[in-house]
Amino acid sequence: MSLRARWAATAALLILGSSFAATPADAEPAAAAAPAIALSSGEHALIRFRLADQAALDRLVVQGADLAARPKTDAGAVLADVVVDDVQLADLVRTGAVPVQLIETESSAPARRSKLAETADTLQFLQAYWWTAGGRTFLQTEVATTATDDPDVEISVTWTAADGTTGTYPLVRFEDSGEYQYHYALPQPLPGKPVKVSATSSLGGVSRAVTPSAWPAATPPPTPAGYQQDFIAAYMTPTDITARIKRLARQYPKLVDVINLPNKTQGYRRTAVAYLGDPAVAAVVVESIKFGDQGMNGVQVRTVDPGAANRPLAASYADRVLTVRLATDSTGATISTTDDVAAFITAKYPQTFRASVENGSAGLRMPVVAPVRLDDGLKGTEVSKKPWTVQALRIGKVRDGSRIGVLAYSQEHAREWATPLVTLEFAERLLANYATDPATKALVDNVDVFIIPTVNPDGANYSFNDYNFQRKNLVDHCAGTSRDPRYRDSWGVDVNRNYTVGSYFDGYVGGSANCLSGTYAGTGELSEAESSNVIALATAHPNIRFAMNVHSYGGYFMWPPGSYRADGRITLPRPSIDESKFFLDSARRIVGAIASSRGTVTWPAYTGPVADVLYSAAGNSADQLYYELGIDAWDFEVGNDIWNDTTQEWEGVGFQPPYDEAHAEAQEYAGGLIELVRVASEVQAREAAATR
Repeated sequence: MSLRARWAATAALLILGSSFAATPADAEPAAAAAPAIALSSGEHALIRFRLADQAALDRLVVQGADLAARPKTDAGAVLADVVVDDVQLADLVRTGAVPVQLIETESSAPARRSKLAETADTLQFLQAYWWTAGGRTFLQTEVATTATDDPDVEISVTWTAADGTTGTYPLVRFEDSGEYQYHYALPQPLPGKPVKVSATSSLGGVSRAVTPSAWPAATPPPTPAGYQQDFIAAYMTPTDITARIKRLARQYPKLVDVINLPNKTQGYRRTAVAYLGDPAVAAVVVESIKFGDQGMNGVQVRTVDPGAANRPLAASYADRVLTVRLATDSTGATISTTDDVAAFITAKYPQTFRASVENGSAGLRMPVVAPVRLDDGLKGTEVSKKPWTVQALRIGKVRDGSRIGVLAYSQEHAREWATPLVTLEFAERLLANYATDPATKALVDNVDVFIIPTVNPDGANYSFNDYNFQRKNLVDHCAGTSRDPRYRDSWGVDVNRNYTVGSYFDGYVGGSANCLSGTYAGTGELSEAESSNVIALATAHPNIRFAMNVHSYGGYFMWPPGSYRADGRITLPRPSIDESKFFLDSARRIVGAIASSRGTVTWPAYTGPVADVLYSAAGNSADQLYYELGIDAWDFEVGNDIWNDTTQEWEGVGFQPPYDEAHAEAQEYAGGLIELVRVASEVQAREAAATR
């Protein structure tokens, strides 16, 4: 058969999908031995056959055999790798082909695919930094694997120190919003500076070795002899802060303006409320429309049996007593339910009272209740109940908007008691050192500094006097059973979820529509006076180019984007490459300044965009300042974890640490804010030089 005819036959057989068993005319004498390799019915395998000669191979080509590799010649015989099933194997053996190796079978493929998946694992270091603090050396690493969908992959890091010692520690997988991010570990104590790290995975992946970098590799200029600091002596309530602002304005009239922000807060006040009845049996929640301090604290409410048959439900309000006369049936028995009483009070006195059925009491018969007193429940007897005017300090030699502006603001979250200490220590350092330190004088002469020590004074007052873990403001937007006084410590709006960019209302993660949630976003963007004040200040002073939002705790240094959408974890647009570099370079400087106080180092893993190093915080203030107003906006979380050398563990410090710790946080982070002003001053100098 000619070669052309052979290929024609091959094409025909491939099209028809027929067996390539030899025809009787082409048959050769059978080989001597039965094959040592057998396949089950219908099973396919890749088998290496020894063929008698080239003619036998030519016949396989013509017959459409699935030849898997280039045939080899061995001692005059031809070796051919062929994919066959059990029938084709028998046909080949019958025509003289000898199977010499079972290379792989159809049934072995899944196992090999699994093995392939196990070994197809590329590892990459995202972070490898070291630093010293408290006489100890620490290493922190983040490693990403390409096996992102395997929740069981394990990664370990091996380090080598400068003195030749080595060690290994495991990483843990970190996912966010269902999306794999990386593997990481808390900073690890080492005996000395690490010179090499590498990573391996349980899937067989091995990273290239890298040399860890020093962190943050930046230190501020030394302070001169006589530099004044440590102006904070105790935790400060909003009343204390107001007094401090007043004193600074009086003491430094040529350097300070006090700005009264335009939106007064609700004030440290709430409506007066009482249970009418026993919540364990049956009760209605009765609440004043006005605040308790507006004459409603002490108002009494009661239910009475009219003592006659067939009386309708009725009520009267006189001499600060609300009396509800229950309805009766023909026998004179009271028949009003809790639902009846709540609806009746609300309908009859809509300008004075609202009432709702206590959760669990719906549909129950309303009992006769002796007078109970309404009260706002607030314990801070020395705190003003009036609407609060939030104030900002403006510090600078030139305060006409011609200098680059820096905004520092704190205590958006009420329970973060240490944060106003940071901003006020910062303010005092700028003012007290102006006359004696040339470096401070240059900063105050060239930068316009704005400081809001307490954004959320009402919540802060509640945190100091009523519930120390209060996070939100005091505005209660709840309705129905959520107004039950048992939830009083859960009312309010999270001020740092109430801004306009990447908000809950735009579909971003990290805010809530539940009025009892710690991250309740309010009734709409900028629905609250507190958030509106921050934006009003920034909008009114377009020279503000930099901002720092001071929170606690945990030791983070962050910038936008601060939120993402859940589906696919799509963040707000990322800063440009140049902007990202500026954020990180500035962060290194500021982290270095913080560390210069007592050696506290903000971890590299905790330095970066909010959405990457913390969580999605829908509707946070930094995002609105950055995306809408073009302000480079950062966030502190003061209160870094502290290494316990005895337990060999990192320990958290909390929102209200013992004062000595809060004092130390104020000192170190005030230094960080000074460095931020230095960054701004250098930017202004470069821009001024560029225009000359």
